[in-house]
Amino acid sequence: MTRTTPPRPVDIEAVFPELRLHVAKATRLHPRPGSPAPTDSSVGGPLLWPADEPWLVCAASHRKSRGELLENVRRRRRILEAAWARLGSDGRPIGPTDEERDELNALNKRGNYAPELADDAEIPMLPVLQIFQRDIPGLEFPDGSDLLQILWCPFDAHGAEKEIDVRLVWRNSASIHEPLSMAPQLKVVGRAGYVPEPCLVDPEEILEHQAFELLPEDLQESLEGWEDWEDEDAPHYQYDLSIAPGWKAGGFASWHLTGPREMLCDCGAPMRLLITVDSKEWDNGSLSWRPVEDAGNPAYGLSKPTQVVVGRAGSLRIFVCTLDASHPHKISEQ
Repeated sequence: MTRTTPPRPVDIEAVFPELRLHVAKATRLHPRPGSPAPTDSSVGGPLLWPADEPWLVCAASHRKSRGELLENVRRRRRILEAAWARLGSDGRPIGPTDEERDELNALNKRGNYAPELADDAEIPMLPVLQIFQRDIPGLEFPDGSDLLQILWCPFDAHGAEKEIDVRLVWRNSASIHEPLSMAPQLKVVGRAGYVPEPCLVDPEEILEHQAFELLPEDLQESLEGWEDWEDEDAPHYQYDLSIAPGWKAGGFASWHLTGPREMLCDCGAPMRLLITVDSKEWDNGSLSWRPVEDAGNPAYGLSKPTQVVVGRAGSLRIFVCTLDASHPHKISEQ
């Protein structure tokens, strides 16, 4: 399942050597649908969880009875996957049959599916990402840990900002002698976009360049003078030459919506980007980040393998303290 990022359309460091001072290593995860095991690094797969440790739950007060049935979300995805895989005599996808469309319409309905759940009831968190240090050696782990697990509540209704509740768990995988055989299951989710499709990952280390707004002003001016916006095929720094889209570990954060924000830990130390959860692996408007192996592949939903949708099809970035990653993390959406 190897995925390879194409060479950048321009060697921007050859044009602007000073950019060599503004680089960072990132690891594109390249998630693709599969059947991960608890011992695999994965998106939305089963977690290597101790059988004697309580599963994380959301006890915040918000509507938990109303939304979409989790089983409906998964059934709808299977129907669409099969429908768009069927090709006609012209080689193009046929799409859903009339019967499938009827079933899809029924599955799309939201409702009060769990009236027994009070707003303050405890509901299990959903697995989002599991990473073993062996698969991403460039990612810093707290001392004594080699496993990172990320879970969230599939309702964006937490706190004054109505954010998604994200939890991080750092572990020593060797200490888990009796793994949990089956995680507790949710009945209702607030949004289908918060349900990750189980995916295996194929980590690839790449080099990124700092976001445009965080470069020195003179370098920004030089880049602006170099870019050719009249040529629709010309590469652009922000979209093609700086920060990779998609799920990744480390690297730089893009601030294209809000402008740069300083991320500081509660202890006062600066924070670093740990994980980016993205709604798309590449943008159809700029295909330069599409892996070589995916070029020309017409498969349904190829650029959205996890089927996660953050906000308005954006990205969620998770930051941790540079002094101690076990300090409370912070999140930001773009």
